[in-house]
Amino acid sequence: MDEYGNIIDDSQASEVFGDSVHEIEGFVEHIIYRNEDNGYTVFNTMFKDREVTCIGTFSYLNEGEYIVAQGSYVKHPVYWKQFKITSYALKTPEDEKAVLKYLGSGAIRGIGEKTAQNIVNYFGADTFRIIEEEPERLAEIKGISMKKAMDIADQLIGRKDMRNAMMFLQKYGISMNMSSKIYEKYGEGIYAIIQENPYRLADDIGGIGFKMADDIAQRVGIRSDSDYRIRSGILYVLLNATAAGHTFLPMEDLVEAAKALLLVDIDDISHYVTDLALEKKVVIKNNNIYASSYYYMELKAAAKLVQLDIEYGIDDAAVKQALESIEKSEGITLDDMQREAVIGATRNGLMIITGGPGTGKTTIINTIIRYFEMEGMDIRLAAPTGRAAKRMSETTGYEAQTVHRLLEVNGGMDDEHSGAGSHFERNEMNPLETDVIIVDEMSMVDINLINALLAAVVDGTRLILVGDVDQLPSVGPGNVLRDMINSECFNVVKLTRIFRQSDESEIITNAHAINRGEDVALNKYSRDFLFIHRDTPEAIIAALCTVVRDKLPRYVDADVSEIQVMTPMRKGVVGVEKLNQTLQTYLNPPEASKLEKEFGQVTFRVGDKVMQIRNNYQIEWERRSRYGIVNETGMGVFNGDTGIIEEIRPYTEEVVVRFDDDRYVKYGYKQLEELELAYAITVHKSQGSEYPAVIIPMFPGPRMLMTRNLLYTAVTRARKCVCLIGREDCFREMIANGNEQKRYSSLDVRIKEVRGD
Repeated sequence: MDEYGNIIDDSQASEVFGDSVHEIEGFVEHIIYRNEDNGYTVFNTMFKDREVTCIGTFSYLNEGEYIVAQGSYVKHPVYWKQFKITSYALKTPEDEKAVLKYLGSGAIRGIGEKTAQNIVNYFGADTFRIIEEEPERLAEIKGISMKKAMDIADQLIGRKDMRNAMMFLQKYGISMNMSSKIYEKYGEGIYAIIQENPYRLADDIGGIGFKMADDIAQRVGIRSDSDYRIRSGILYVLLNATAAGHTFLPMEDLVEAAKALLLVDIDDISHYVTDLALEKKVVIKNNNIYASSYYYMELKAAAKLVQLDIEYGIDDAAVKQALESIEKSEGITLDDMQREAVIGATRNGLMIITGGPGTGKTTIINTIIRYFEMEGMDIRLAAPTGRAAKRMSETTGYEAQTVHRLLEVNGGMDDEHSGAGSHFERNEMNPLETDVIIVDEMSMVDINLINALLAAVVDGTRLILVGDVDQLPSVGPGNVLRDMINSECFNVVKLTRIFRQSDESEIITNAHAINRGEDVALNKYSRDFLFIHRDTPEAIIAALCTVVRDKLPRYVDADVSEIQVMTPMRKGVVGVEKLNQTLQTYLNPPEASKLEKEFGQVTFRVGDKVMQIRNNYQIEWERRSRYGIVNETGMGVFNGDTGIIEEIRPYTEEVVVRFDDDRYVKYGYKQLEELELAYAITVHKSQGSEYPAVIIPMFPGPRMLMTRNLLYTAVTRARKCVCLIGREDCFREMIANGNEQKRYSSLDVRIKEVRGD
């Protein structure tokens, strides 16, 4: 491997300086490169008064460590001679010089070169024993308090303990990065957990799934039919189901999935479910099984929604007069349905407005805003994504925020299942102080986010929810908008009239036709709904590359990065993974001037378009002035946020991403698991976003993904142009496929229970 992690075997090296094994020893002076996943490291050491560059794989290694290593010298084609380590040991410094070198290296926080010299001058070669066995004696040295003495000892012992733990975990095939997370969580308790119940890892640590824990358990020798394993497998199935959008599973589905996962011959798994219910880890309701957190999320949301749904006494004549005034001043005319929606928003504490593109939702929102402004009320606008919030601001002329910013994300606990409000400053104890809240793009709000929002809304606040119920449901668990409508417990206005007709946009006309399952004429003369016929995946991809780079940017007056390719699937010949590889090569090819960073199977390059793929409430961001001065800071980057890699900094091991809303975020190399290339994205990931143009490959895939509402969602993401490339029969089959993936959610049931229906 070279210093960037590229594999170079001995046959590729220009020369191997003999097969004999050499031994070197010295301090790790400077770590040049380290892969946190596999431990591959490049570092410098001094051996016999000369600098040696060493390469190898290490379970744990830090600057300042003293290493004794065996290996051979190899000649690298670029970086010249290196010492390739095959075995090694880390030694505790023994003489005064070695102790001074280690303490003065910066390895121990709070000890600089001067303090290190004072400690060694005082205790000599006995320094390490004193720190480990009699740390209070460090306070005998001028400038070291008892508190600082204890901290130094804790660090030294902690580093030793961590090194031993990391080496222990490596035996079980756990990566460096993951080993670090495990040790941070459990400390010295990790040994007992690994030996007794490694399935705790799957419950407690994000990124460690049941399968990894199961692999460790097998190595330890835990039986396949152990209670620990079966119970952990059941919880894994339930929580894995939330990734598919479910808040529960029917008992029969859960049992079937658990048996398929566990591969054990057990007649009745259901009694394990009962045991988990007694431990309050799951809830059983009408033979449906919930992870406890999701049951109580739905119940809590239902209770608050019903609580907000009150009717206000209003003067109908005064409202009518106000609307007439608004129509006149804004130069608009509301139809009966729009008028009903506005009046409903004035009369009801909770109002739902749903409709497809071009049905006048924006006009209604603007009218509602103007009415409440006239009443002197404070109004807050929000949407689930930055793109959707920006579009809401543009169409209303009123500041809109993401729901996360509205709730003042605070970087709280980084746990997806920790419950609503744990990440936000605004909650039951510190609610939003406003009269009206309007939330757009409600179809993509999941049960976690609606809970967080409702927690911060006080009784008496009008909550107006707007969205297209025919869009794909949220990426996260739940089916909030549809469930609320299906409950038939709230005031709902369904908009059906299309105000923007085909003379303005065939996108809108065709989107509604698709949604109704009607035939769509593929007019080759269309200005904004284009179909390019190609039969093979290779031809589709070739046409797609040409269109995205050379044709559409000029046609819609947009940058290449603003053109979005979206596809139904991740895998396959026209799936996200394949398309991103191809488009990266085509749109952002490697150049000597562009730094790169390999992470897993992905190469990230300066200039790449990337997407955040999980909520991170703790990561910091900043906005900069045109002169590069930081003028705003905050926390939180969320699933679906897209941006461009601006910098890769090898020495600080950071990747800097500029997101669409001009937030700059620094990712440590360990955090790159949160990013993926976004030249192509799944249709699900496009929710809440709008692009100047979208390109959709049309090629057969799994029938469960090639559905009408997925095609409808994709088409409605385009503002100026939709370009479909591929087979017409595939397009027709998607329109005909009215099946939707079953999503198990029960907010509607909980609402009816709370109301006593």
